[in-house]
Amino acid sequence: MANHTIITSFLLMSFSDIWELQILHAVLFSLIYLAALMGNLLIILVTTMDHHLHTPMYFFLKHLSFIDLCYISVTVPKSIFISLTQSNSISIPECAIQVCFVLLFVCAELALLTVMSYDRYAAICCPLHYETLMNRGACIQMAAASWVSGSLSGIMHTVSTFSAPFCKARGLGQFFCEIPHLLKLSCAQPNFAEIGTTITTTILGLGCFFYIVISYVYIFSTVLRMPSTGGRSKAFFTCLPHLIVTTVFFTTAFVAHIKPTSDTPSVLDLLVSVFYVVVPPTLNPVIYSLRNKDMKAALAKLVKQVFSYIAFYDNFS
Repeated sequence: MANHTIITSFLLMSFSDIWELQILHAVLFSLIYLAALMGNLLIILVTTMDHHLHTPMYFFLKHLSFIDLCYISVTVPKSIFISLTQSNSISIPECAIQVCFVLLFVCAELALLTVMSYDRYAAICCPLHYETLMNRGACIQMAAASWVSGSLSGIMHTVSTFSAPFCKARGLGQFFCEIPHLLKLSCAQPNFAEIGTTITTTILGLGCFFYIVISYVYIFSTVLRMPSTGGRSKAFFTCLPHLIVTTVFFTTAFVAHIKPTSDTPSVLDLLVSVFYVVVPPTLNPVIYSLRNKDMKAALAKLVKQVFSYIAFYDNFS
């Protein structure tokens, strides 16, 4: 430790050293960020205002949209700022906050997707007991449990990762603070606290994944036994958006964490992280709104109300 200089800030990786490409990245990320914000805010607004959507499924969807909105806001604005200003320094406290919130929202989303699979299982496999199983109190408790589990995971990972000083280098090789890249710069290797926390989180994550798989095995077996073709189609169209969202999220998160970190930063590392951090929050509103008749009807109703209010005020102006 005496021969090392303790690091007080890190250098995040930019997508390119060419100014024109940095501007292109800033523009693309800004458009993606605005699309994600608008999509998730619309879902939150519609599911709150439309009384027909005050059901457990849309209650959890509203929480998922809020998580995605916060999730993408933790990393993307900082990356846009780096491209525009070419100032890629981030202090250790700011980095710790970013790590904490990224993991909070990732783990909360994982838990919420598991809860949503249980909701679909209860609706399709146990329709007679659905209102009892998914009453308002149970929904609030499951949503709260998702947030609490995410918060605990974020705090535990942040404390274990930043419990030792950093002294090996400043460059993270990533456009946001990611734990595998941070551990490579730690003075204390191996970091047993973070290894233990990671093992615990991985076991819980795999448990959620297998629970979702088992739930959908029961769901699809029940759907295939339905005598009505219309009933089967409706059940499939209700479940497919959640299954697509879950698959995209698990696949990108799994690849991002099992991929070994290289000593030399590469474009592949950045692309994997983009699919892990940027794609799910942007894709979720599109999947849920375009594949759901109730959501499309509620959105159309909201648009009509907005235009009617605009016309009303124009008449008095």
